[in-house]
Amino acid sequence: MQLFYEPNFDSSSKFISINSEESRHISKVLRKNIGEEIAITNGSGLLANGVIKSNHPKKCEVEVVSFQEKNTADNYLHIAIAPTKANDRFEWFLEKSTEIGIQEITPILCDHSERRVIKQERYEKVLQAAMKQSLNTFLPKLNKLTLFSDFINYETKHTKFIAHCEDEPKENLSKVINDNNLIMIGPEGDFSQEEIQLALTKDFKAVSLSGSRLRTETAGIVACHTVNLIQSL
Repeated sequence: MQLFYEPNFDSSSKFISINSEESRHISKVLRKNIGEEIAITNGSGLLANGVIKSNHPKKCEVEVVSFQEKNTADNYLHIAIAPTKANDRFEWFLEKSTEIGIQEITPILCDHSERRVIKQERYEKVLQAAMKQSLNTFLPKLNKLTLFSDFINYETKHTKFIAHCEDEPKENLSKVINDNNLIMIGPEGDFSQEEIQLALTKDFKAVSLSGSRLRTETAGIVACHTVNLIQSL
């Protein structure tokens, strides 16, 4: 099955007008014909199966045949992570975490951050492509780049963790995971000592992800995989 993304429909829709980017792919790249069946998700858990009624490259029209409502996950994972200096490495994290399973991502700006500007629209496209490739019907929420000093005051009922590299007491993440988790991961130069201490005063728990020193994007994937693995047991 090949999955397409169009956010603007719900379970009451009889017809779906597909956005120009996806329409062009359907019409010009895949050369789908009128009468062929396709699957579309709105990124919020709804899957529509339909038949192409118009294959115009700027706006395909699809008549809905059936809907499948996917259940939301019982667990919630939010990773706040400093974007890497090399943009492709951060995009790799976005792609793989979406495939593994994540609900929310916040890029954070830290004392040692080397990337201080992000390509929000580009990152959204990476998430959408990964969602479709993995046949997932839930698109992770991508927040705007947020200062560490602002994010640290984020109000949440999730269990909060900070993964850092300092030689200080830390628990293994796999031992302390709950149903709803917020995990902060720092830049290539790690969190500053001031940031670590501030996080601890805000009820973040210090955790270790590995016995090795990990790259930022690797740490993000390890955290994502660990949470999904433990919660699936």
